[in-house]
Amino acid sequence: MARFGILTSGGDCPGLNAVIRGTVLQGSTVHDQEFVGFRDGFWGLVYGEAIDLDRSVVRGISQQGGTILGTSRFGPYTEPDGGPENIKRALQRIGVDGVIAVGGDGTMAAANRLLGDGIPIVGVPKTIDNDLQATDYTFGFNTAVEIATEAVDRLRTTGNSHKRCMVLEVMGRHAGWIAMYAGVAAGAHAILIPEQQESLEQICEWVVSVRDRGRSPMVVVAEGFMLPEMEQAHSYKGMDEFNRPRLGGIGEILAPLIEERTGIATRATVLGYIQRGGVPSAWDRVLGTRFGQAVSDLVADAGWGSMVALRGTDIVRVPFEEAVGHTKTVPLEYYRGARAIFG
Repeated sequence: MARFGILTSGGDCPGLNAVIRGTVLQGSTVHDQEFVGFRDGFWGLVYGEAIDLDRSVVRGISQQGGTILGTSRFGPYTEPDGGPENIKRALQRIGVDGVIAVGGDGTMAAANRLLGDGIPIVGVPKTIDNDLQATDYTFGFNTAVEIATEAVDRLRTTGNSHKRCMVLEVMGRHAGWIAMYAGVAAGAHAILIPEQQESLEQICEWVVSVRDRGRSPMVVVAEGFMLPEMEQAHSYKGMDEFNRPRLGGIGEILAPLIEERTGIATRATVLGYIQRGGVPSAWDRVLGTRFGQAVSDLVADAGWGSMVALRGTDIVRVPFEEAVGHTKTVPLEYYRGARAIFG
């Protein structure tokens, strides 16, 4: 009986447990496969720390947020005990024939490198930012959009009560998909994303036009948005585990500038990790389950070096090369369409 290991790496995301459940149920029912789960991402893979995964363990977990396996930013090559030889020894010791890595671009890049070093590995795409080029949608994105949309709706009521301009900051380092979807869904009066700079004058013009119609302005901004005079996205929290600036706070920068220019009382709210927490939406539970079933089929076919992906309504297989290093950004024509109804 073939035995495979599952790991969840990088940021947590609603729908991870649905992937784990879908993989185990498909594998045990259709392919006579067994599974273990590596603890805390690549850390568990490097050190061979794993738990058995069977039907009893994964029963009822698809509606739970987070991941029952834990996750981390641990890199399989950057840590002293990492590297392919240690991983091969760990896989041999616990009797695992191949690895299923669930994660975003960084995880897929690490998986692709491990593949080149002789580790049989496949991937499942995961990110609330929906910024992986090789798949139309990633699970977790829909949940994040629903949470952000509800936040806009809630902020609008308090903004209307006080006649204030409300600024909501959502996640999105390089891609503004959450801001776009939530902003359009909730009827925001301005949506600011990393892909497109807007001047403070233009933002204030939209805000004032809304005020002049007797309404309270609502602005949604992605954390990676930059004003034209900014050289890099705003960060005041130091560096993350990958030596990247930890973004956040652009909403707090914009709010006083808008208030100063327009005279409209303006308040900023940073949604932050709330977007990643809580139960996954029905869409994300279904997509996560489908990805899990598809990756069980993928390892049954020894399709090492591939990632499952959503194209239209179909689950397909794509090589790691298509998934790594290609950020899917909001198309300019999509932004222009939304921009036409700002203000």
